Amino acid sequence: MTHELPLWFEGVSLAAMAAILLADLVVVGRRPHVPSMREAGLWVALYVGLALVYGLVVWAVGGIQPAGEFYAGWLTEYSLSVDNLFVFVIIMSRFAVPREHQQKVLMVGIIIALVLRGAFILAGAALIEQFTWIFYFFGAFLVYTAIKLVSGGDEEEEFKENVAIRGLRRVLPVSDGYDGAKIRTVVDGRRLWTPMLVVFVAIGTTDLLFALDSIPAIFGLTQDPFIVFATNLFALMGLRQLYFLLGGLLERLVYLPFALAFILGFIGVKLVLEALHTNEVPFINGGEHVAWAPEIPIWLSLAVIIGSLAIATVASLLRTRGRVRAGAGAEEPADS
Repeated sequence: MTHELPLWFEGVSLAAMAAILLADLVVVGRRPHVPSMREAGLWVALYVGLALVYGLVVWAVGGIQPAGEFYAGWLTEYSLSVDNLFVFVIIMSRFAVPREHQQKVLMVGIIIALVLRGAFILAGAALIEQFTWIFYFFGAFLVYTAIKLVSGGDEEEEFKENVAIRGLRRVLPVSDGYDGAKIRTVVDGRRLWTPMLVVFVAIGTTDLLFALDSIPAIFGLTQDPFIVFATNLFALMGLRQLYFLLGGLLERLVYLPFALAFILGFIGVKLVLEALHTNEVPFINGGEHVAWAPEIPIWLSLAVIIGSLAIATVASLLRTRGRVRAGAGAEEPADS
């Protein structure tokens, strides 16, 4: 069910979000550095706090239903975005991005990703408006993704240059090395693009590929395109510093793929039930709505998402606790 928030609120929200992103970009560009664990932790806490406060503002303006949809969508998008971090690490390594410039790369890449996701969300909302049967497709796709995530959970992520990156390399002259954080440089009197531009595009377009499952999942929780975009924006805003904060902790979250698979499967089933409830497909129940198809309330979706992530995180940390202790013991210098 769609709950439209006032247009003035959506406009003010988008302006405030754009201002935060611009300020963050200015701060990152002014002092390139590798953030400490404390700094990264404070930034993550800030963005998580902003999301929690924004949900309360949505509650005050639109009621508990859209607020619950925002929280459920944000948690789902944030947890699914953790997988992006593995690929971001590979991209940074693949293009040998200097550590002190990785913050800017992630920031610009995330802004590109937001623009691309915005177009994707508008297209998805238009399809849902015209073809309610697409929920069957979205639901089946999410269940398939969940199964694939579990069956291939132990496979190492690989990065392959997509069409946009290959096309960029063919069209634009790119230098062999970096020139700080610049995207343009001069080599032997020639004006060239630096690999930094390619990395920006790689981060942004690769993120969109990951959104092929996360955005349909959010549409399974809310059909309001503004809330869908807001959940994506807040999740990606907090993703950059999470990249520096988690580090080796990512390898300890061994059960996270199972939690994500369960969440995707749950939302997939929810989408199919929603499609049955509003069915107009002629070969299903004669084109009539299926009366017995239950509607899963947003509070239950939120409980399932939080519970799955909490159980997976605790179980993962307990499972790998001995491994961390063994590693720490191995690193201790021997007494002379």
